[in-house]
Amino acid sequence: MGDVLRWRVLPMLVLLASSLVLYVRILPKKSISECSLLPYDHYWITSKRIVTPQGVINGAVEVRDGKIVSVVESDYQKGSLLGRKVVDYGNAVIMPGLIDVHAHLDEPGRVEWEGFSSGTKAAAAGGVTTLVDMPLNSFPSTVSEETLRMKVEAAQKKIYVDVGFWGGLVPHNAFNTSMLEGLLHAGALGLKSFMCPSGINDFPMTNSTHIKEGLYVLAKFKRPLLVHAEVVLDSKNNEGLLDDDPSYRSYATYLKSRPPSWEEAAIKDLLAVAQDTKTGGQAEGAHVHIVHLSDAKASLDLIEDEKRNGPNGASISVETCPHYLAFAAEEIADGDTRFKCAPPIRDVTNRQNLWEALIDGHIDMLSSDHSPSIPELKLFDEGDFLRAWGGISSLQYVLPITWTYGQKYGVSFSQIATWWSERPAKLAGQKYKGAIILGNDADFAVWEPEVEFELDENYKTYHKHPNISPYIGRRLSGKVLATFVRGNLVFSEGSHAPAACGSPILAK
Repeated sequence: MGDVLRWRVLPMLVLLASSLVLYVRILPKKSISECSLLPYDHYWITSKRIVTPQGVINGAVEVRDGKIVSVVESDYQKGSLLGRKVVDYGNAVIMPGLIDVHAHLDEPGRVEWEGFSSGTKAAAAGGVTTLVDMPLNSFPSTVSEETLRMKVEAAQKKIYVDVGFWGGLVPHNAFNTSMLEGLLHAGALGLKSFMCPSGINDFPMTNSTHIKEGLYVLAKFKRPLLVHAEVVLDSKNNEGLLDDDPSYRSYATYLKSRPPSWEEAAIKDLLAVAQDTKTGGQAEGAHVHIVHLSDAKASLDLIEDEKRNGPNGASISVETCPHYLAFAAEEIADGDTRFKCAPPIRDVTNRQNLWEALIDGHIDMLSSDHSPSIPELKLFDEGDFLRAWGGISSLQYVLPITWTYGQKYGVSFSQIATWWSERPAKLAGQKYKGAIILGNDADFAVWEPEVEFELDENYKTYHKHPNISPYIGRRLSGKVLATFVRGNLVFSEGSHAPAACGSPILAK
């Protein structure tokens, strides 16, 4: 009797055991990590609006070990996800995480201005998954292999998103090929230079000769040169003004002090140098990227003409910034130095022309040029536009700003992904970022375009000094729900992951 019972029970036990094994295998593996608010390394996210290179789809994205392993459209069988970890975002938009190629995080040396921790927390809360930090406003400036290593070390365990680094091209390294090569070998994604005074003592301006030398080196590494394109043509614009002259409070005075002709002259010189280096031994030449274009007239015409030359022209791209698309000179009150930046915010017609150029593809991409400081440097009490620190604080808000002000022009989700993800990824050499496709990093911004909010003192902002932003007091559309970086849910519904697990990005 015992043998009969044993032979009857044994198959049942085997079946039960196999069922348990099957059940265990289909359960998602839990990841024990403080890097993510979602404790799984294999999961799916679903939405009716997923922005892919092929268009906006109703579907699902599968993530495993920080990578996108499949993207499926609406014909996927929900039953096939049974037992899997699925995060359903409903009608919210899932798009590739934003890549901001122009941000000043000010560390090391000026952490009281911003810093890696607060800056990348703000980025994560705004759907930005990758930043490229500028080489100046930190101290020392990033102009050598040693100073780049200092910056990378300062970022350790502080960054909530991935962060890359531009190096600086300045007079004292421009003619030192080994110094520039050392900086690039150490991982700088490219170089940045100023054609006018930068306002930072250890980051002096470069001339055409310096830029030419830098371009020769960059061509060998196939990395870009980013340029602040203004040259000082007439420094006498404000002569005759006394220290207590009320004209200092006038935005019109500041606007007159940096006319469009400064941008035009710089871009004309820059394109000539770029063409010279292309025909001077390097067949392809280095890529030149003009940052924060403000003038949408003669300066933009020069860029468009160069692009029309195709392979015979210089390799060139250009960005503008949300503040040039959101604000206009006529709307800026005297003494409100929150709006000071360089080049300056110009008139309503110029703003309209910038939008049209962006939509038509003549402007390639957007960046924040997030450039905060301590409030005291903005001289709010004096309202002195000529002496106040120039820089717009906006990193956390760039997605809703672009969407809010772009609705007038019929901006689409796919266009935003192009301007903020795809093209910035290419500029920074990040081939596994910038699009929701198989094999890319699982970097996502999840947001609700229809949700409006007041950007006031009750809105949770992670910038170190929220009050210096000119966007405070504005009503915006497009609330960020969640941000994923390499598969880690680093921000969700107002909370960040317990640990800062972003990765420094170094070129190889």
